[in-house]
Amino acid sequence: MTVSPIPAALHRNENDLPYVSDMPGYSFQLAHVDLDAGLWVIRSRLEPGTALQTHRHTGPVLGFTLTGRWRYAEYGHDYLPGSHIFEPANSVHTLEAPADNTARTDVWFAVWGANLLLDPDGQITAVRDAPAVLETYLGLCEAAGLPRPDVIGG
Repeated sequence: MTVSPIPAALHRNENDLPYVSDMPGYSFQLAHVDLDAGLWVIRSRLEPGTALQTHRHTGPVLGFTLTGRWRYAEYGHDYLPGSHIFEPANSVHTLEAPADNTARTDVWFAVWGANLLLDPDGQITAVRDAPAVLETYLGLCEAAGLPRPDVIGG
């Protein structure tokens, strides 16, 4: 009988993966990408008063708040440290860190599918999916003069 080896767990320390920014007040770290499953796992940091573009998800999203406070402008509920969220496919919202926050907000997200970025009329202006996020992350690292990060699955 042949026994297949048990695969080892993969590990990255938070210091192994740099934070990069593609807009003022926001930085992110890409920890994992699975292009076949359309999954991307990021850690997002938002400075007080930062809002992301309104977007619609094509797949589900899991999120966990590590520090700070944030909300979706459309929902009227603040997410505090320890908050776990589930966003169903086709949910539409605008993530914001309130201006009266006293510190940076830090949130972990696992995203399946794409974020469809929307203009005020609900028209799609951009698509962020696993391949696009990986390309953006690696490009921002390169532009900052950082070595290519060892993203799980990347």
